[in-house]
Amino acid sequence: MIQKTYYKTKDYCKVKFSFTPEQAETVEVVGLNNDWENGIILSKKKDGSFSADVNLPKGTQHEFKYKVDETIWLNEPEADSEQPNIYGGINSVLVV
Repeated sequence: MIQKTYYKTKDYCKVKFSFTPEQAETVEVVGLNNDWENGIILSKKKDGSFSADVNLPKGTQHEFKYKVDETIWLNEPEADSEQPNIYGGINSVLVV
């Protein structure tokens, strides 16, 4: 799930990423700002879900994926859209 919070006086939007994969130990969101190497680590909650808040500039678009347990790449089902990637797969797209 993605939750966006816009501020009238700020030039950024707070984006909350929430993801609940089955039996995962770690989840990162990667690709934001074209950084596919340094993911943002989501915090694990007691209910098994993972979440993190990220501030992103207004008027931008970001391709991303969730990286689960360092090896599994998953998309966000509620993303704004999808975009084919150079590896023959699909990336999630977030429009802020």
